[in-house]
Amino acid sequence: MIVVKIMRDIMAGRSRIVVKTKKLRGKSIVKGGPGTATRTLGLIGGILTYAIDLGIIDRNPAHGIKKPKYKVRDRRLTEAEYRILGKILADANAAGKCRRTTEIVRQIALTGCRRSEIINLKWCDVDIEGSCLRLSESKEGRSIRPIGLPVVEFLEAEREATLGSYVFPGYGLDTAFGGFPRQWQILFAGTPLEGLTAHVLRHSFASIGNDLGFTEVTIAALLGHAKGTITSRYIHVLDATLVTAADMIAGYVNALLEGNRFERGSYALDRAARKIAMGEFIETRGVG
Repeated sequence: MIVVKIMRDIMAGRSRIVVKTKKLRGKSIVKGGPGTATRTLGLIGGILTYAIDLGIIDRNPAHGIKKPKYKVRDRRLTEAEYRILGKILADANAAGKCRRTTEIVRQIALTGCRRSEIINLKWCDVDIEGSCLRLSESKEGRSIRPIGLPVVEFLEAEREATLGSYVFPGYGLDTAFGGFPRQWQILFAGTPLEGLTAHVLRHSFASIGNDLGFTEVTIAALLGHAKGTITSRYIHVLDATLVTAADMIAGYVNALLEGNRFERGSYALDRAARKIAMGEFIETRGVG
């Protein structure tokens, strides 16, 4: 059957190709593999189902074909690995190497954003007063992402020193930074984190959020997942819970990157911490 042959060819990497994109020095690398085969089979199945609806064919030849299993991307960084990551970034900065990439890596780690969302981030999408990114384009379309204070402070400082539309400008005329993939490889080659991906940083951000006791819905909103994403262009003030969550997760990750050690791995329903936070909240609003 031709559909099975297509799937097997993709799994074997026979569909491998490098395509030049419209961006400066941009290219799309198609590698194939089990994951690509699974997604392609789903797409073909959808097209053939539509063809049945139109009366073009009588049956869907993609139905019943067993999809290949592929490795689920569930790796997360340990706290020790976060400290290693922080040292790698600090050493690279001290050596004047891959500065732009180290900044992007840190912001991915502190926001949980996708790699493309940070690389292509524009100042028009940054709302410092609202402590969020108002992304006009993302995987989910329009999306609002709460950001923590470490990210806000970075953006405030960067705004003073950066010209053009992009937060991380490239070397061309008002373009996004294009050297990230190559510099990422340089940055981590030969280190304990060789093979690290941006998705692992995103998944680790979510895992830290879970460790700190935040709900799945809150974490989904921070990450921009479809089930929890904030999309309304009319929202001007974010839920305080989301801003607090962004502050705590970004602050915790930032502390790990700076080399700090913590004795506990989970903070959910910590009564002592809740009492301290409640006391500070009441004290700051007291009138004497």
